[in-house]
Amino acid sequence: MQAVGPAAAFSLAVTPSPARRWTVDSGRGFSRSCRSGRISVSAVGYSQLEVRRVSYRPPGTEQNLLNEISLSLREKSFGLLFGRSGSGKTTLLQLLAGLSEPTRGTICVQKYNDSGNPMGPPELLTAQRVGIVFQFPERYFLADTVLEEITFGWPRQNTNFLFREKLALKLQNAINSVGLNGISLEEDPQSLSGGFKRRLALAIQLVQTPDLLLLDEPLAGLDWKARADVVNLLKDLKKDHTILAVSHDLRELYPLVDRSWRMEMGGVLMEEALPAVFSF
Repeated sequence: MQAVGPAAAFSLAVTPSPARRWTVDSGRGFSRSCRSGRISVSAVGYSQLEVRRVSYRPPGTEQNLLNEISLSLREKSFGLLFGRSGSGKTTLLQLLAGLSEPTRGTICVQKYNDSGNPMGPPELLTAQRVGIVFQFPERYFLADTVLEEITFGWPRQNTNFLFREKLALKLQNAINSVGLNGISLEEDPQSLSGGFKRRLALAIQLVQTPDLLLLDEPLAGLDWKARADVVNLLKDLKKDHTILAVSHDLRELYPLVDRSWRMEMGGVLMEEALPAVFSF
């Protein structure tokens, strides 16, 4: 196993690039009245993601794909979107990630005190603070090694010692958090098992320390063991991250879910608890 300590990143001197895939360099798609904010734990109270009456119509079309969508998800919670294919679930994830701009409505972070009262105006959730892992993310791996894949798109340049050390620690934390510390970072990503490829896709996002992690069908295409491993991994990640997933695998994700919503055809979202039968 190749060690990943501060020295491993010194030669790379990497810094996140605005062009990094799965990320966007603007706050487009969000209310201009909101200030830049993060879904993070406060000393007093709490914060939560809030989608407020969001509709989306693709440019040049006359029909909405999403209609008056509203939801809220508290920090360090796991939210699940489910429903028929083509109903608009992935479209909603793309809006949250800043990949598309809502036609109307707002997507913000609202802070509350311990009594549940708002603390100031809502804040903008910028796209830089959101990580998104698409369905079958391993199909988009481009690098020759695990290490290069995690740092793909980062410019190599001379930086000061403390900055490089900070980046190295972020890299190591991301690798450790998804359980990749047991494999060589020189290994070809395509040679990994399905479960480890999915872990790598998560590490690519976690190294950028997002406040909100979006997952599109995180268990798709995995065998039973890899699916169980990913569920356990998501359980651990939930302790420090706010996660919103789209999935048809309701039974396996049931133990993680704090709130769930069904997306109906026509882009209509309704909060709906998962059936208790999934608990068995």
